[in-house]
Order: sequence, then C-alpha cells, then structure tokens
Amino acid sequence: MSQALTLPTLSTVGSIDAYIQAARQFPLLSEEEEFRLATRFRDEADLAAARQLVLSHLRLVIAIARGYLGYGLPHADLIQEGNIGLMKAVKRFDPGRGVRLVSFAIHWIKAEIHEYVLRNWRMVKVATTKAQRKLFFNLRSMKANSEGLSTLQVADIAGRLGVKSEDVIEMDTRLGGHDLALEGDSDDDEAFAPIAYLSDHSNEPVHVLEARARDYLHNDGLQGALARLDARSRRIIEARWLNDDAPATLHELASEFGVSAERIRQIEVKAMQKMRACLAPLAS
Repeated sequence: MSQALTLPTLSTVGSIDAYIQAARQFPLLSEEEEFRLATRFRDEADLAAARQLVLSHLRLVIAIARGYLGYGLPHADLIQEGNIGLMKAVKRFDPGRGVRLVSFAIHWIKAEIHEYVLRNWRMVKVATTKAQRKLFFNLRSMKANSEGLSTLQVADIAGRLGVKSEDVIEMDTRLGGHDLALEGDSDDDEAFAPIAYLSDHSNEPVHVLEARARDYLHNDGLQGALARLDARSRRIIEARWLNDDAPATLHELASEFGVSAERIRQIEVKAMQKMRACLAPLAS
C-alpha cells in the first residue's frame, strides 16, 4: 500500500518546517468520516480512502517522532519511519472493532520508530532482546538526568517495570557508556590511565594474522562488496554509511534520485543484504 499512496515528503515540500506546516493543513476526521473511509478501504480496497486516513494522521506521527529527538537522529528520518508505521496501521485497521484509528496507530508508529532508533543509535547494539528493548526506551524516559542511578532508584524502576535490578543496572551502564581516554590528562605518576597497564599483544603471530584478516575485510573486502552493487545502490550506501562528515538522510537521497524516501530505504536494505552475503565468507 505504501508504494501506491502519494504523500507529502521533504523532497516535495522543501524542508522539515514546510512539511510540518503541510501536514497540519489536512483536516482531522470525525468518527463517522473515519468509519466510512476505513470501511471503503477494507471492503473495496479504495486507496483514495486509505490516503485520506493517512493524511489526517500525519500530525500524529510528527508529534510522536518529536519525542525521539533526544537520540540524535534526523527528525525527518524519524517521521519517515513513523509514517511507515502509520500506513501499516491503516492497512490493518478494522473499523468494526469500535476503536478510533488514532489509538490503534500509536502502537505501529512507535514500533517502527523504535526499530529505527535501535538500528541506528549506536554501532554496538544496546538492546537485542524484546525485554531489553522495552527496558531501553522506558529507562531513558524515566531517568531524570544522565547521571548514574542510585540503589533506591534502581529498585524503584525495577519494581515499576517488573524486571530484575541487575537488568536495570546493566542497561543503565550501556546507556551511560562513553569513550575512555587511552592516555591520562596529566604527568602525575599516580594518575593511571589504560596506556600504563594494558599489555601489548600486537606482535603475537595470532594477533598479526587476525589484524591482516580484519584489514582485508575492512578494505579490499568492503570495496569488493561495493563493486557488486549497481551505481545507485552504491551511491546510497556510501552516502548513508561511509560519509563520516555528514551522512545523507533518506529524504536527501530521495530528492537526488527523484523517488520516495521509502524506496530509498528499500534499496538500502537490499544493498546491505547483498554486501553481507559477499562479506560473510571473509569473516568466517
């Protein structure tokens, strides 16, 4: 359904502010209008009805996406992922259940944004299981500041979320993880830094061979995998993942290629799958 619907995007309106203003122009639906449109889409596969349902709820996606700006991800990409969730909700919505679409859609919108945040917030995944993901998002919203939790706070959060105190402590540690300087800031003999006590195993034969394999995988292997891609897919991967200065957003690339942001996301996923398949034998 998402490919058949034509929705306003950043590539068509020009900026995030213009997009938000455009989304606010679409009127909210009354309960009767929503029921009529949803019934038409369910019974007749009327895409025009589905489009009206989606457009009338774009402001909901914007409001929900705004709550995830603290993760440092582009607002436009958060909205795009939320819109995907909204379209999934419209596709599955049953007007006969007596529930408004707004209540039904919130779950799907948040689910898509959650997946995007977890895929992109850090290179090392902080949450891999369903329980960890739930704890990840709840803990960030429940913490008053970025400081570590006290014993009482850990016990309180564990009780409210129904998890073990050890799980709360571990997730809080992951969230608060930061880079540690290898060398100290002073010449004080008592100011120990990792450089003072870490052993050097770099010259051991096993580590030399492992280093060479990693270098090949990261350089020749990566270039070989990129060479397997078509020009458009390679451009998208390089712009999204190999540009350290300013990684491109889905909407920027959508504007460049004249397609939807969702289409760019689909190309990106397929390209990553193809690259992983090429690199898998080298990593084993």
